[in-house]
Amino acid sequence: MNSTTSTILSVGAAGLLALAAYVVYLVFIAPRYNPITRLPGPPGDKLLEMRHMVLVTDPRRSPSTNVHFIKEYGRNVYIRGPMPWDQRLYTLDPLTMSHVLQHTSDYQKPEMSRRLISNLIGVGTLSAEGHVHKRQRRVAIPAFSAQSMRDIVPLVFDTAKALKDKWKSIIREAHVAPGKGHVLDVCNWASRVTFDVMGSAGFDYEFNAIQDGDNELLRAYTDMFETAISRDNAGLRGTLALYFPITRRLFPDKTAVFVGECQKVIHRVAGQLIQEKKKKITEAQEKGHSYDGKDLLSLLLKFNESKDIPPEHRIPDEDILNMINTFMFAGTDTTSIALTWSLYLLSHYQDVQTRLRNDLLPLLPTTPLENLTQDEVQSLYAAIADLPYLDNVIKETLRLIPPVHSSIRVAMRDEHVPISTPIKRKDKDGNVVLDDAKTICIPKGTYIHVPIEGFNLDKELWGETAWSFNPDRWDDLPEAIKDAPGLYNHTLTFSAGPRACIGMRMSIIELKTFLFMLLTNFSFSASPDHQIGKANVVLTRPYVVGKESQGSMLPLIVTPYVHSEHHSQ
Repeated sequence: MNSTTSTILSVGAAGLLALAAYVVYLVFIAPRYNPITRLPGPPGDKLLEMRHMVLVTDPRRSPSTNVHFIKEYGRNVYIRGPMPWDQRLYTLDPLTMSHVLQHTSDYQKPEMSRRLISNLIGVGTLSAEGHVHKRQRRVAIPAFSAQSMRDIVPLVFDTAKALKDKWKSIIREAHVAPGKGHVLDVCNWASRVTFDVMGSAGFDYEFNAIQDGDNELLRAYTDMFETAISRDNAGLRGTLALYFPITRRLFPDKTAVFVGECQKVIHRVAGQLIQEKKKKITEAQEKGHSYDGKDLLSLLLKFNESKDIPPEHRIPDEDILNMINTFMFAGTDTTSIALTWSLYLLSHYQDVQTRLRNDLLPLLPTTPLENLTQDEVQSLYAAIADLPYLDNVIKETLRLIPPVHSSIRVAMRDEHVPISTPIKRKDKDGNVVLDDAKTICIPKGTYIHVPIEGFNLDKELWGETAWSFNPDRWDDLPEAIKDAPGLYNHTLTFSAGPRACIGMRMSIIELKTFLFMLLTNFSFSASPDHQIGKANVVLTRPYVVGKESQGSMLPLIVTPYVHSEHHSQ
């Protein structure tokens, strides 16, 4: 054996020994010295610990889990991620939640979460961090201003009317007897209507999803979201890929290959739309006037090129595409899921549905909607938006079933986070001892779970009826919740702090408009042939029990509503 070979073998052996030592430290030594492990929490002594994640992320179990945690361990709990070095803080403490969500530079989205999102839709505002996120958000904010959102109201009404007409056509062609209903998958149709809104309002593009859905870009988006998210059953392989992403690149599965093909279509078609829009803006400038496009893409591009943005702060076309992809995902999936669960709850609470419809019917114009001027449509929406009970129904739906079940952050440095409740510890005899500490030591790299659903359903904050659907609760909220964190009516549904949802206003406009159009034209009831379950697959999605492999579904019985002749809708 020559000296070169001997040196290579020695270096290789030293490298393997160092790697083995690091693994031993990571798996067996580091957890013993992590202060998080001294917090109370559920048993978890397996090398690969999957139970904790199931307990806190499965919406069928998480509400009961949160009650059990608070009773047994307090509001700040130690849990394990799947891997032995994955030590996590699970906090149900409003003060701790607020601190984590407000200090976005100290608590960022973990690399694995960002990678999961960016592998799908690129590095947009959902997955970007630091200066990249600030730069993207600064460019995006004008596109979601109050005036910009006001401009899309007529478009949302037109799309809602198209959905109403389509459903009436389907029911008519099914030869349903008068007064009888027809089963429709409202989850599928909610997705279609939000895609049509976002296509037109987002980048002046007609998906035509309500009419036939036969559109190359629409299929790429819907197939990618459905296959990669709601039908992804990667299991242990998917979990390992989150920790060791190289495994997915070395051994790509069918899902990864399929998503790659969808992304090629999106980059080609959406990229072409960006270039065409930039060309229109340039041509308008050369003629001495401003391009008057009001879609989000036009507003993004115009503001990105404006004098208000220094050249070094402008974002490249690739980031524009990633932001559009983010809007398509966050702006369609979350709103469609919220609309779906709204109709589900109304179908199970007929008294609420009837009361809400009775509030909405007097607002129906005597003139056909298509004959209204834009100012008249704006006035109609203003009247709808001001209805207290509609507002209560939407707030209660978003509280009870938030589309985003929970969020995760990672500590970027060692810190002591504030807490507002005692820590429950056990002494050597097994007795519970309350520790009145004011902070918890969080080492750099620690994951922190923020259970959005857990906060929204907390009985100590919302009262004993927190798990019930009761829109009237919003007329007299408990004092305990009034000072709690949250962007939207004391809930965490749209998150809180600097990373709170930028599209909240647009989502509420869509929900109020769609519910107005649908409830004044149809009634909804549960289908006795379909049992509906919930699953947390990026978002809290409905599934038909026994047909989970078919993806998100919510069949309801939809019956045309017959109202007074003087109402044209």
